[in-house]
Amino acid sequence: MYLPPQFNAKDKAHAHRVMREHPLASLISQDDEGLAHASHLPLHLTVREGHEVLLGHCARSNPHWRYLLARPQALVTFTGPQAYLSPQVYPDLTRVPTWNYLAVHARVQATLVEDPQTKDALLKRLIADHEPAYAAQWRSLDAGYQTKMLDGIVAFELRVTELQCKLKLNQHRPESHAALYAMYSQGSSQEQALATWMVRLGLVNAP
Repeated sequence: MYLPPQFNAKDKAHAHRVMREHPLASLISQDDEGLAHASHLPLHLTVREGHEVLLGHCARSNPHWRYLLARPQALVTFTGPQAYLSPQVYPDLTRVPTWNYLAVHARVQATLVEDPQTKDALLKRLIADHEPAYAAQWRSLDAGYQTKMLDGIVAFELRVTELQCKLKLNQHRPESHAALYAMYSQGSSQEQALATWMVRLGLVNAP
């Protein structure tokens, strides 16, 4: 992605936070006609021996898994909070509007997971992210039903080979930070989330 140096967050902890707080990702691959094919999927980030791995699955009826099998290299994107930036935050009038946002792009190498036990363990990692209590209900379901549900999906591991994190919060315009923070902290939930990130990055002091 286009990544000016002032927005390039090289601390992986920031990328990991965005990925974990906003797990619905876009998995983008090349289809059999050479066109982009995107699936919107919740992914679980884990780190193994210092390398990021994303765990997920799609419906077996979704052709995406076949594209991953044929062409394992893919792109995964995560989008965090985003909001309009008004030129009112500047002390002068010779400014234009823009948009602030957080985004992570990960180039990945895909491996399909077909072993039922490994697939079941992968699903439990996803369940634990969002509704840990459901794991007990899943275990109580009829074994035949569990098998049917597992057969209906294709699980995969996506090993990250390159990671980019863009935190666009007007870092290069310090004269705007106080007014921007004041505006965002009183705004929508998305704007308030960006205000929190401004504090996290040290652009403003916590109130």
